Amino acid sequence: MKKYKKDEIIKCLVSGIESYGVFVNVDKRYNGLIHISEVSNEFVRNIDDYVKVGDEIFAKIISIDENTKHMKLSIKDIDFANTGLERDEIDSSKEFKILKDNLPIWMEEKLNELNEK
Repeated sequence: MKKYKKDEIIKCLVSGIESYGVFVNVDKRYNGLIHISEVSNEFVRNIDDYVKVGDEIFAKIISIDENTKHMKLSIKDIDFANTGLERDEIDSSKEFKILKDNLPIWMEEKLNELNEK
């Protein structure tokens, strides 16, 4: 069976949402809670704005209670919906390349459109 470690980023399934946090199933043995303070660095008015029951997300392990098989988790500093990478590790170079390649074309099109008016 898998041995989990603190600071490991894991995939889990959202099983419940309360005003104070998100319940997740990690595997057949472990479950966890993402407290509302670990959802975002910003004020969280409604957790439903971030996740829904049934979502598969990534979470970072804060602590593990091996007796109860319960984990405290966080999603606030990772790309929890897509890759699980920490926010500063996400490669945005592809998005910037698209912008770099297309910006001159878009500017030309807009200038032509304005000159036709």
